[in-house]
Amino acid sequence: MSEKFQSAIENTAFKSLHVSSQNFLHVKSLEYKLSFCEIRNLIEIAIDLQMWQEPPLEEIWCDNEQKKKALLQVKEYWLGLKNTPKTYTFSKPETSHKFTLVQEKKETLGLGSCPVASAKTRCCNLLTLDAVQSCGFDCSYCSIQSFYNENKIVFDTEFGKKLANLKLDADKRYHIGTGQSSDSLMWGNREGILEALFAFAKANPNVILEFKTKSDNISYLLENEVPNNILVTWSLNPQIIIDNEERLTASLEKRIQSARALADKGVLVGFHFHPIILYKGWQNDYENIAKTLLESFTCKEVCLVSMGTLTFIKPVLKKLRNRAIQSKILQMPLVDASGKYSYPLEVKEEIFSTLYQAFKPWHNEVFFYMCMEDESLWQKVFGYEYEDNEKFERDMLNSYFAKIKG
Repeated sequence: MSEKFQSAIENTAFKSLHVSSQNFLHVKSLEYKLSFCEIRNLIEIAIDLQMWQEPPLEEIWCDNEQKKKALLQVKEYWLGLKNTPKTYTFSKPETSHKFTLVQEKKETLGLGSCPVASAKTRCCNLLTLDAVQSCGFDCSYCSIQSFYNENKIVFDTEFGKKLANLKLDADKRYHIGTGQSSDSLMWGNREGILEALFAFAKANPNVILEFKTKSDNISYLLENEVPNNILVTWSLNPQIIIDNEERLTASLEKRIQSARALADKGVLVGFHFHPIILYKGWQNDYENIAKTLLESFTCKEVCLVSMGTLTFIKPVLKKLRNRAIQSKILQMPLVDASGKYSYPLEVKEEIFSTLYQAFKPWHNEVFFYMCMEDESLWQKVFGYEYEDNEKFERDMLNSYFAKIKG
């Protein structure tokens, strides 16, 4: 292997490629005298094709006397796939997710601002509480893998004690979520985390404590009195996305059934369509979920409906390609989105408008919002916009507390 090629493949997903693609890339790098950047670009394309289960690089390559034309043909083929609505034909979803549960004594309580907050997008100023670090589910798009070692699930042995000692301003309202560093409910009351959170909610009635989940593990909530300032929310996607991109999570039906069971007990529930993922037939499938929710819940039982799309930072893109799992999650147009990568704004407008209109009967009774999306979209989708994040946060809190009192 040439020295230049060896240098070019360092810190890339090259080793995750099938051997045939590795050998092909090496041969073509010598034959065409490919530059460092050209080699790395081809590795990215080759690993995407492999993850999407498309024909490999060696099959789509067309030799040409002009290097630029040969490379352009490959890039245009790849871009054509990215800009075409994907279809899922995977025979059997794969997962290689293995993890270890550990107990550690943490120095501080993991309470802070939402780690994906950005000054360039409209944000609700959510505070996040790390009840557990890292997740046992295997969602292909997950950003948690960029913050933690995804193979180690950490429970803080001092979590309950530190949470009990947390002093908040009694004259201020707070919205705190536990579903950012891990799924809020998949672990149940392991290590006493839900017991500690229930006690915290009871002691702090000025806090909206949100449990965000993709699980159906609600037994602790059914068996115990749930403080009325605890809000339980489910992230929802069509079953085809759950099967192929949200491995190990509960089915769509079980998520909705779990929400219904808690609503029957008087617990406020909510739904996050985040991330909404485009594929052939997405409109019909998402609209059908909206129809099911409208038929299954009253607006008094539902506190919120949020929307958001796939947004990636470079470390997540790198980890996705290094894992090289069977996934079409990156088969999408990616453009700059305030330093991250996401769908173009015109595509997002269509996505959000489609889903928002499907919930028309709830428009005046449920709090709708877009999570970490460009502020220019609000007027186009909702017909109104917030001047700043503080006003957004205030309206959200007012709506949530009004539902509790109601």
